[in-house]
Amino acid sequence: MEPGEHLQCEQILRGLPDWFGIEEAIVNYVRDIQSMQTWVAESRHETQSGCGGESGGEVAGFLTLHRHNEHSAEIQVMAVTDAYHGQGCGRQLVEHAEHLLRTESVEFLQVKTLAPSRPCAHYERTRGFYKHMGFKPLEENKLWGEQNPCLVMVKHLSLQ
Repeated sequence: MEPGEHLQCEQILRGLPDWFGIEEAIVNYVRDIQSMQTWVAESRHETQSGCGGESGGEVAGFLTLHRHNEHSAEIQVMAVTDAYHGQGCGRQLVEHAEHLLRTESVEFLQVKTLAPSRPCAHYERTRGFYKHMGFKPLEENKLWGEQNPCLVMVKHLSLQ
């Protein structure tokens, strides 16, 4: 992440109110983006579609990683702007994080999302994305309160 890109990440969060509609959470995520390891996916030039690694493009998405210990890490926050949903940005970000973690012999990656016990089409898509990426549901808990049940999903990062 380049200096100042955290502001573009904040704009992405604010542009996705169906996923990030709680002001306190946005403020905390922006703090995390600045203090934890964060990568951005930049949009390709106008003649191409999708995300790429070219610098100088607009930030299309980002992923922030929280390292718990030498064995496990967590996707603290990840978001891709609506215009780039379904174009591989999220997949590229997760794959990049997984590759880095594997090189450091980290075994487990987790992510927390809204549990299916609170029906929501947007989060059904989110859970589907993570399942497609190889994450498995581990447990549902009340970390975020009764109204926002949390689903913890995990993935074993086999060393390849």
